[in-house]
Amino acid sequence: MTDYDSLERQLTALLDTRDWLTNAAQTSAFLMQTLEKLNWVGFYLQRQPETLILGPFQGLPACNPIPFSKGVCGAAARSRQTQRVDDVHAVPDHIACDAASRSELVVPIVVADDLWGVLDIDSPVPARFSREDQAGIERLCRVFIDASDLTASAPRR
Repeated sequence: MTDYDSLERQLTALLDTRDWLTNAAQTSAFLMQTLEKLNWVGFYLQRQPETLILGPFQGLPACNPIPFSKGVCGAAARSRQTQRVDDVHAVPDHIACDAASRSELVVPIVVADDLWGVLDIDSPVPARFSREDQAGIERLCRVFIDASDLTASAPRR
């Protein structure tokens, strides 16, 4: 079982700048190195209406752009609700950037009622993410939001 209390303390110490770009890169790298059985971790940013564009990430080259109308990331952006998918192949409009991905967790990053983007985490293991993982990663997203000046990168409408 992952110790999210410890990860929260470590990430808080790591994010020692207000710069959102540095913090997004650091958060992606931190999660990729500390969580087991992942093959991709990164941010997609809302910079165009109803569209996510690729931000800092760790893993293979990724799909870009992603419309809100497609895939797990699009669903998280549309609904502003975390999406935890045990089998991405069962999602009819799943966007397969890496054929090895089997499960996915996508957390929307919302600042002052505006969608800033999403944190997308993929695993080659079916049903990799538990409810406890979801709650822990949502807490880590809160650390990222609180540490970062996300207003400097506000979405364009």
